[in-house]
Amino acid sequence: MIFHDDRGCQYCSKKYQKMLVENNIEGSMSKGGCPYDNSCMESFFASRKKECFYRKKYSTIEEVEKDLFYYIEIFYNRKRLHSSLGYMSLVGYRMKEAGIKAA
Repeated sequence: MIFHDDRGCQYCSKKYQKMLVENNIEGSMSKGGCPYDNSCMESFFASRKKECFYRKKYSTIEEVEKDLFYYIEIFYNRKRLHSSLGYMSLVGYRMKEAGIKAA
């Protein structure tokens, strides 16, 4: 697992970094002074929260995992239209770029 965060003091702390190592999580941070490094991920997480998590109550981690898989693999990649791609889905955009016609 990779955990990407900004350069906030809580994420740079020795205690936090130790927790990542103890849990076999690879830490990832943007370079200092680079405000654009996180923008696409922040946009994704904001969309995910609004379109997926805020609408439901979960009882188990398995429910969260199943819903997150559906959100990313079925909805976000295949159905959701992205303004930065000319209002195409990610899959549709990649197919167009590869010269593949949709079925």
